[in-house]
Amino acid sequence: MSNTTEGIIYEVKKAICGKDHIIAQALTAILAGGHILMEDVPGVGKTTMAVAFSKTMGLNFGRVQFTPDVLPSDITGFSLYDKTTDSMKYQPGSIFHNLFLADELNRASTRTQSALLEAMEEGNVTVDGNTYMLPKPFTVIATQNPTGASGTSLLPDSQIDRFMIRVSIGYPSPKDEKIMLESRKNGINPLDDVRPMCNVDTIVRMQAEVNNVFVHEKVADYIIQLINKTRGHHDLARGGSPRATLALTSMAKACAYLNNRNYVVPLDVQKVFLPVITHRLMLTPEAEVNNRQASDIAQEILKDTAAPKI
Repeated sequence: MSNTTEGIIYEVKKAICGKDHIIAQALTAILAGGHILMEDVPGVGKTTMAVAFSKTMGLNFGRVQFTPDVLPSDITGFSLYDKTTDSMKYQPGSIFHNLFLADELNRASTRTQSALLEAMEEGNVTVDGNTYMLPKPFTVIATQNPTGASGTSLLPDSQIDRFMIRVSIGYPSPKDEKIMLESRKNGINPLDDVRPMCNVDTIVRMQAEVNNVFVHEKVADYIIQLINKTRGHHDLARGGSPRATLALTSMAKACAYLNNRNYVVPLDVQKVFLPVITHRLMLTPEAEVNNRQASDIAQEILKDTAAPKI
């Protein structure tokens, strides 16, 4: 890793104890230009991690706590009559930030959830027939409570597919939980100690460098083979989409970049395959009855697919 990326991880770790692999995956997704879905029970640090990333990366930060009464216009903005100009004037919504935290997204109505679709895919929003560009870089970090939790509804499949990765922070170990308590003695908030390690221009530059990482034809074929195996698996009603292929490639590039390489190796693909693909898979009814897990199926596909030698 470069000094900058090492510094980012070091600063985020000040606020989140014992979850180094999750921090690394989130940074990989940001550098790949993707969006992140964090699914977990409340109180494990999802929001804290998002705020820590925004502080240390110098990103303009915005947050919406999603509830059933949040409207699409709260997110995308709306047009308001301006007496001085005798015309309608656009009022930007809350999404106009470099890092937008959609907190407990699955508590909102499906209509409000869908307000994010255009922004996540195209980097702009359309209001009253006019298109407005979002700032660059632009990343959505959405948190959601596990399906079935009180007051939640399922995210649309089209929106799930727009998240480059899904991660779960999980409970801390007793050792890490003790460190968390120690770090908060005397009313100290660890987020106050998170220092900026770069700025927006640096992130845009790093994202461009990630995009230029070389992918050998054999590695590209390996990625396509992995995704295609999810589409024909007997336990899966739906496999990875073409967007999943693009996401896996982008994540592999970012993984190579974080390992100081300008080319992708099969190990990069293997490291990011599970967080990229698992949330995109839909089990057959028979697989659900047999208590099959999407993550286990993805792991089997990865194990059974020979990596190319390059």
